[in-house]
Amino acid sequence: MSASAPVTIHRVTQLDLWVDDHVWPFAQTHRSKIDGYFAARQLEQPKLWNGRVLMGRRPRFEGGLFSADYFETDFASFLCWREWEFPDLSVFNGFGMGVIRSSDGAIVLGEMGAHTANAGKVYFAGGTPDPSDVRGKRLDIPASVAREVEEETGLRRSDYRAADHWHCVEAGPYVAMLRLLDVYLPAEALQSRIEAHLARDAHPEFSRVHLVRSEADLLPSMPRFVTAYLTMLLDGED
Repeated sequence: MSASAPVTIHRVTQLDLWVDDHVWPFAQTHRSKIDGYFAARQLEQPKLWNGRVLMGRRPRFEGGLFSADYFETDFASFLCWREWEFPDLSVFNGFGMGVIRSSDGAIVLGEMGAHTANAGKVYFAGGTPDPSDVRGKRLDIPASVAREVEEETGLRRSDYRAADHWHCVEAGPYVAMLRLLDVYLPAEALQSRIEAHLARDAHPEFSRVHLVRSEADLLPSMPRFVTAYLTMLLDGED
């Protein structure tokens, strides 16, 4: 995989993701440089936290199945790999996101806050999985998505109907596992509810809410995998 690779969208019905004890050579080899870089970033953004995250290896698409192997690493190593333009292409960032859709068809996205590692970017609700998303040796992406959606928007599982399938958007070193979540509220009411949740949060992930109803609403601050998926949805495929 390369950062300039084309975007491919796979429709899948099953995720088969296993976690093993792989030790990442990149994190070991560049430990001192990684620690120095992250310390400098924390001076700029004191709320950055070097927690534990999960990254993937060996992604495989077979019919309606997406499978991969995952391993645990520290956020500092993940951040450096990403910001140093993916020097190790044997690994990928595979994460789940909930594509929130209002009852009148608008798609809800959030703009990441200034204190986050992705400040200013506009995303669906979700994020890089962490050890709390592991059940035994399996990575539970549906649970990760539900957790992230509730943390970032306040929406609980009872507030939406989750699609039975996923779209895996493969874009270079990223595989975004996207699931449509249909909410029983029209766009403006849904936006107001999420904004009220953000106002109650001392450090919300999202700084503002965006609604997408047409291609005119797409923004340069949306990553390639986001705009590719939105374009597909707006063309009537889901």
